[in-house]
Amino acid sequence: MNYENLAPVTGIIQSISQTPNDCCTQQISLLTNDGPVNIIISANTFIIDSRRLRPGMMIAAFYDATRPMPLIFPPQYQAELITVIQSNEMVMLNFFNRNLVASDNSLRITLHRSIDVSTMNGQRFNCSPGGNFLLVYYSVTTRSIPPQTTPRRIVVLCQ
Repeated sequence: MNYENLAPVTGIIQSISQTPNDCCTQQISLLTNDGPVNIIISANTFIIDSRRLRPGMMIAAFYDATRPMPLIFPPQYQAELITVIQSNEMVMLNFFNRNLVASDNSLRITLHRSIDVSTMNGQRFNCSPGGNFLLVYYSVTTRSIPPQTTPRRIVVLCQ
C-alpha cells in the first residue's frame, strides 16, 4: 500500500449498513465537521486493532486520494485504513524521518518509554520508529514550529 497518497476523513459513525448484493462490503455514514460522508469498507480495508465499528464511535478513515471518486453528495470514499480515536484526540499518518519529524514539518514526536509503539498487526515494535510511515495518536502539541507532542500511541506501518 502506498501510504503517502492516503488522506484522512474524521468523524462520528452515524450508521453502518450492508451493501446490496455484496456481503463483504459495508457502508458507514459518517458525520464530519464538514457534513455527512459515506465510507465504503471492503474486505481489503485494514482496521487497526480489528475493532468492531459501531455507531457513536469517532474514527479516522484514510482513503487513496489519487483514485477516482464519484461526484455525488454526500461524498463517498473507499477506505484503505480505519482507526478508532478517542475524544479530544487527533491522529496523523505521515512519514517521519530519523529525528521523528513529519515529512511536511507539521509535527515532531518526543518519545517516552510509556508510549505504546506497535506494528499494524499489534506486535510490539522494539526499534526506533523513525524512518517509517507512522500513525500517531496525540492530543496536545506545543506552539513551536514544528509543533511537538508526546503521543499516546504510535503504529508503525512497516513496508
